[in-house]
Amino acid sequence: MMNHNELAQKAREAQLGSYSPYSKFRVGAALLTGDGEVVLGSNVENASYGLTICAERTAFVKAVSAGKKKFKAIAVVGDMDDFCTPCGACRQFMAEFCGNDFEIVLINSKNEIKVFSMDELLPHSFGGEQLR
Repeated sequence: MMNHNELAQKAREAQLGSYSPYSKFRVGAALLTGDGEVVLGSNVENASYGLTICAERTAFVKAVSAGKKKFKAIAVVGDMDDFCTPCGACRQFMAEFCGNDFEIVLINSKNEIKVFSMDELLPHSFGGEQLR
């Protein structure tokens, strides 16, 4: 399996693809699929802010639309000294496809890394099991 540092480097590469002319806040994500492929995503802003899509969801949409439905980890990096945690919408999106063994790897501007499980970032989540 790809280690956290390698996945973090891929997230930094993804950050270069950010389209963020309004906020100037670049975010990159590297999503590790169940079969070991890495899918990159970056945030894509829009003048109508509500239409902006986060890097994490960009990576998931690319992967799922290519037939990937199993994931091991995602690395997320933003332009800040603190860690750029996924927003609520991204956490809910991750909950749709990932179990508690899924790792969320966060990287700050000092290249420090923190790793979280889904349960740590989204306890008591709502998912498909509640709809059955």
